[in-house]
Amino acid sequence: MRRFHALLIGGLMSLAAPAPLVAPAFAEGLTDMNDEERAAFREEVRAYLLDNPEVLMEAISVLEQRETAAAGAADAALVDENMGDLLDDGRSWVGGNPDGDITLIEFMDYRCGYCRQAFAEVEELVAGDGNIRFILKEFPILGEQSLLASQFAVAVKQIHGDEAYKEVHDALMVMRADVTEESLAGLAETFGFDPAPLIEAMATEEVAAEIEANHDLATRLRINGTPTFVVADQMVRGYVPLASMQAMVAELRDEG
Repeated sequence: MRRFHALLIGGLMSLAAPAPLVAPAFAEGLTDMNDEERAAFREEVRAYLLDNPEVLMEAISVLEQRETAAAGAADAALVDENMGDLLDDGRSWVGGNPDGDITLIEFMDYRCGYCRQAFAEVEELVAGDGNIRFILKEFPILGEQSLLASQFAVAVKQIHGDEAYKEVHDALMVMRADVTEESLAGLAETFGFDPAPLIEAMATEEVAAEIEANHDLATRLRINGTPTFVVADQMVRGYVPLASMQAMVAELRDEG
């Protein structure tokens, strides 16, 4: 009976204690039990959990914390391995403060609803802070219209430069019409660009290479959704409200 109670306590402790400290001895004890003892042990654990259901919530919380920590460590390693391509690939648009103490990188898709939701808030974050370097990665993953929009934006950057790219990028982020060659030609004209060279450039190897490089980088980083942000060694997947982004930046500065 004494051994039974020791195993019961060990089993309950294993819900919250680090596994390497408890699990081996606990597993050995279970192996030594006969069928009757094992059945009694299971009933005792069940009764305890029914009387103390908060233990399960505590165990789930501990598990979630461990999984979050493990995922964060894995992301940090991936970011570190790919830092050169993230920060200086020689292609991506760089804005904000080029000498900022924090770099924010966004993988985005023009047809992504969450990217559109984040757009104004990211702009406000970068403009309001004044010390953030902002890098955009064209990452079309939501179909043909996404690809056409990115091809057009990259073509504008390659032909007309970074300032023109940002203007077109901003317009595409709020564009409600379907993305077609015709609608893109009309957009080009609103900015005073001859649409023909841009439409032609969209199909070139140079434009394809930039988009393919971003897809390759995203694959290496295990990014499969938009928006995805990289800040320092952290990856943030999905839309993040402005206040949360501001808090993240403040925390990174405190740590630095």
